[in-house]
Amino acid sequence: MPTIQLRTPIPGPKSQEWMRRRQAAVARGVGHATPIFAARAEGSVLEDVDGNRFIDFAGGIGVVNVGHRAPSVVEAIRKQLDAFVHTCFSVAPYGKYIELAEKLNSLVPGKFPKKTILVNSGAEAIENAVKIARAYTRRPAIICFEDAFHGRTMLTMSLTSKTHPYKAGFEPFATDIYRIPYAYCYRCSYSLQYPSCGVFCAQHLEDTFKRVVAAEAVAAVVVEPVLGEGGFVAPPGEFFSIIADICRRHEILFIADEVQSGFGRTGAMFACERYGITPDILVSAKSIADGMPLAAVTGRAEIMDTPGLGALGGTYGGNPLACAAALAVIETMERENLPARAEKLGQKFDVRAQEWKKRWPLIGDVRGLGAMRALELVRPGTDREPAKEETERLLRYCLDHGLILISAGTYGNVVRLLMPLVTTDEQFDEGLNILEGALTTVSESLTAASRLA
Repeated sequence: MPTIQLRTPIPGPKSQEWMRRRQAAVARGVGHATPIFAARAEGSVLEDVDGNRFIDFAGGIGVVNVGHRAPSVVEAIRKQLDAFVHTCFSVAPYGKYIELAEKLNSLVPGKFPKKTILVNSGAEAIENAVKIARAYTRRPAIICFEDAFHGRTMLTMSLTSKTHPYKAGFEPFATDIYRIPYAYCYRCSYSLQYPSCGVFCAQHLEDTFKRVVAAEAVAAVVVEPVLGEGGFVAPPGEFFSIIADICRRHEILFIADEVQSGFGRTGAMFACERYGITPDILVSAKSIADGMPLAAVTGRAEIMDTPGLGALGGTYGGNPLACAAALAVIETMERENLPARAEKLGQKFDVRAQEWKKRWPLIGDVRGLGAMRALELVRPGTDREPAKEETERLLRYCLDHGLILISAGTYGNVVRLLMPLVTTDEQFDEGLNILEGALTTVSESLTAASRLA
């Protein structure tokens, strides 16, 4: 029996009524990828208020790698709920914060003493990582990358690359932030080809120190090992080794933003492991606590200890319920070997996606790492012109047929997969069949339109 069960048109009448109330009560700037309203979710299945059951390949934007309402996580939260909900770690500390810090210190790459602070969100974690880096190096400047996304606060919005909808109208931005090209080989900023390019984009960092900002003024380079909102771009391995070598040479800290790529998504606990790089500071969030608001900054102990007593923290950072959830998430990932499952799902997708690419010129690029996979769609017969409208039509087809998918990319033309890693083979195939149907329909309509033209 298929997982997907559709009982009403999408959206159904109850979702439509909630949408009317949402439009009257919630600020317009809060977006949503689908018009359905959730009633319950389990594993990889989401049911809306109209009783429609969907396979969820969005996972709350990569938050539920261990699945919606993972039993071990729910049980851990309930147990903590019976003890206490909040004391504020800065007032009356508690053991689970320390247990989680110890666990993260052991999991994050690097054979050296590490320490951790816990906060509420990925953006808050990036803010703290930058604050700590500046305190340690006594330098002001930060280097980030084109197509990056690091958050929506003032500092992280300044680090984020995409203008609309994230930055336009919110100027001015934070100072002493400098942006360089990422290794986005499909759309190389220098019109070069890998590997003959010698990974010129990474070497360009040295040129930046001569033309833009002095190396001795730079506190840190902040980079996503795999671009998240920027389009699931996984660079060549040499990119990060070159960047890391340059950072070491100039005593610049390497900060890895693993908010979306961490916690098993790429086939390892952290994507840095796939590239063999050891960051000075690693930021994690999203799937760290299976939907509970939590994020972490983990780094070299001597770096993390630079800020004075009371300089780091927050009222809700490391909430007891979130800490309990995170400890259960890690235990579940290790017990069920979910990083290995991510690699298997990614390979399975890649086999089908490469066949799709041969069939349909609509697919310009197939890429990703582990289960962090994507299709970049381009208009056939053009020089890689982004197919944003076609991407939107494809996503709508999928939703109407019971599959939740979301887009990514600076041009809004990337279809990304963020399914829970507990998705069964049958559910995964069912979802990919719908995606294939969407690609068929959109491609056929493009062919028909070209004939009429």
